[in-house]
Amino acid sequence: MSVYPIILSQTMFTHRDNLHYPFEERGLQFGDGVYEVIRIYNGSYYLLQEHVDRLFRSAEAIKLVLPFSKNEITNLLLDLLERNNMSEDGKVYLQSTRGSAPRDHTFPKNVEANVYAYVQDLPRNKKNLENGVSAITRHDSRWDYCYIKSLNLLPNVLAKQEAKENGSFEAIFHKDGLVTECSSSNVYLVKDGEIHTHPASNGILHGCVRMRVEQFSADLSLPFVENSFSVDDIADADELFLSSSTAEVMPIVSVDGTKIGNGQPGKITRQLQEAYEKDANIIRHTV
Repeated sequence: MSVYPIILSQTMFTHRDNLHYPFEERGLQFGDGVYEVIRIYNGSYYLLQEHVDRLFRSAEAIKLVLPFSKNEITNLLLDLLERNNMSEDGKVYLQSTRGSAPRDHTFPKNVEANVYAYVQDLPRNKKNLENGVSAITRHDSRWDYCYIKSLNLLPNVLAKQEAKENGSFEAIFHKDGLVTECSSSNVYLVKDGEIHTHPASNGILHGCVRMRVEQFSADLSLPFVENSFSVDDIADADELFLSSSTAEVMPIVSVDGTKIGNGQPGKITRQLQEAYEKDANIIRHTV
């Protein structure tokens, strides 16, 4: 897959073997850029417009002028799927940087942004969706503007690697004892029939799937409470789950070696999983 990535700043489709990355590139040298990961089911995008909208919000937040309109990028991304004959489940990685220019901390003048996109296969993780995953907790050492989906991901990478080394799927971040989100997903606590999650502030990424979870909760008449719960609250949770474009609505059944509830995915998590699958027009998962 991803045989024909596109370099959007030049409106060019090219084979991946022909790609050359400039050594003086702002994304490479400064992490000076933003990105999106867009889910594909059965050859169709899920939440495409939401992701494009967020890309433009992130770009505006770092004063990055994109060389295309929302409609132009959307059409090019649709063309990308067609050129790659994408008919299965997968994802598109979409990135924009401030461009290629001699290395200097200040913004380069008269340099157009670079925009790249490519397709990858991504089968659904049916086993984890059915059985749930484990997580660890770690201090949130990231910057204060996590609502920007920027390329500066080293703290996330280190936390995700530590989770893997501990046999876990995710790392749950917290500041001053209050849970913010995970290394690559939003996180939710269920207690007494209510869904609790961190408010959509500058301190977390406003996930596209998170917005859908809030909508699903309203549709199911489930209270969706935007308040910060603590690390200590996790041990008393009835359910815990996370959401992202690649993980979907994923149950968390243990944290730092302690079971959540009875150690099985809970009823409310299952309801939200089913709502997600219906919304994304995908077949119910089976192990």
